[in-house]
Amino acid sequence: MRTVLLTEPMHEDGLAMFRARADVRLLVAPPDLDAALIEAEAIGVRVARLDAALLARAPKLRVVAKHGVGYDNVDIAHLAGRGIPMTITADANAVSVAEHAMMLMLASAKHLSFYDAAVRQGRWADRQSMRAVDLAGRTALVVGHGRVGSRVAALCHAFGMRVLVHDIAPMPASGAYTLAPDLDAALAVADVVTLHIPLAAGAAKLFDGARLGRMKRGAVLVNCARGGIVDEAALATALTSGALAAAGLDVFDDEPPPPNHPLLALPNVVLTPHSAATTLEGARRMAIGVARNILGAFDGQLDPAMVVNGVRHGT
Repeated sequence: MRTVLLTEPMHEDGLAMFRARADVRLLVAPPDLDAALIEAEAIGVRVARLDAALLARAPKLRVVAKHGVGYDNVDIAHLAGRGIPMTITADANAVSVAEHAMMLMLASAKHLSFYDAAVRQGRWADRQSMRAVDLAGRTALVVGHGRVGSRVAALCHAFGMRVLVHDIAPMPASGAYTLAPDLDAALAVADVVTLHIPLAAGAAKLFDGARLGRMKRGAVLVNCARGGIVDEAALATALTSGALAAAGLDVFDDEPPPPNHPLLALPNVVLTPHSAATTLEGARRMAIGVARNILGAFDGQLDPAMVVNGVRHGT
């Protein structure tokens, strides 16, 4: 009997795949984590932190499967050192996150929070304030052209925007976007900047005060990637001063953010609780992906395209 530990609940369709296996014992967010770790041959994880100290308490571990694509909450070097593959669910949430980024972009450009509050508070005359702007004809800078960023670029193009794309990897030319190898130069002309890069080496505080200061005055920043990419104190300053018009944020440096976080008090910020990927469809795809990766590792059929730490087979 192989024990699978899920640190947090997942969509029932993924759980059903484990329960259909007579050789699998499934533990979902067990109250006695230490006992579960001792027996776990696989761990499925959403946002729980799996550091080296915790992983070392799982001597039988053969595979770790991330529910999603961002794995900065897992010590992948520790896993690689033990010959344990770390997997992701690749394309499972790309559509969901891309649509969410567009929602935050639209909500920021159209000042949705302001107009929603106006109706609720009886300020109907605020419809004449003309705060909202059109996306069509404006310039979007998509930072990161991976699974999500490429979809966001296509959506921006469909909205009639001029699309600039910045990525560290070489990209083919396209009539739908213009390559922007110089990030700072692109920031100076972009009306909307949307982030879709991992929190990897060099990305921490990539958008610090200096880089935010290079953005076009009155621009909008959207972040559905990781909170640590943006200096949140500097962003609050830029939004308060009017240097930036608005921001749409799904992620924070610390999650959840403390109640006194400066961004929570600003009216020109649209906030969501790291929920971009967790649509009904996205959650289902990710849970099924976790199950496929873990069961594939058990059966010697793990898809190498899902492995991010270079280990193809479990120990």
